[in-house]
Amino acid sequence: MSVDRNARRPASESPWRVPVKDLVHSAGIQRTLRHTWPAPEQVGTPVLGVVAGEPVDVDIRLEAVHEGVLVTGTADLTLTGECSRCLDPIEAGHTADLQELFLAEPSPEDDEDQHLIVYETIDLEPVLRDAVVTALPFQPVCRPDCEGLCADCGVRLEDVPAGHAHERLDPRWAALADLVDREKTSTPETEER
Repeated sequence: MSVDRNARRPASESPWRVPVKDLVHSAGIQRTLRHTWPAPEQVGTPVLGVVAGEPVDVDIRLEAVHEGVLVTGTADLTLTGECSRCLDPIEAGHTADLQELFLAEPSPEDDEDQHLIVYETIDLEPVLRDAVVTALPFQPVCRPDCEGLCADCGVRLEDVPAGHAHERLDPRWAALADLVDREKTSTPETEER
């Protein structure tokens, strides 16, 4: 599919799409951007991420290089979610490191995961998403020493008294336990017959 890179882009675009007309084919030129933009949709995992629309402070440098535009910088944002052990809410600041080369022309060597300059703009949304998601823990916790929930009753282990435990009966012995219970409840009249 051929893309006309000189055509006008649609008027209503995300702030994460940055015009780079001044940098295309101008190796050595650079500029910086410092903005606060709303977080795009689906930045994170189902357990921890950035709420869509929340402010993200972006501080990046755009540098024209021979192949296209090199983007480096950071994005400061707030992660929200829940602890994978106790299910308490988590809210934490996070700084994502952003670095990506946007190519002026597609490279024939690598067809996948290429970021291209399209309509003289670059789209930083996937760059932010990749930087945040790859840095997130697989199982986030509210604190490293979080004890979690009791596997039997679901109560937070930090809220129960010391020695909290539940009697567990191996299901293979359940039939024997029923016999013992019947033996204890049987009356002397029953035993004589």
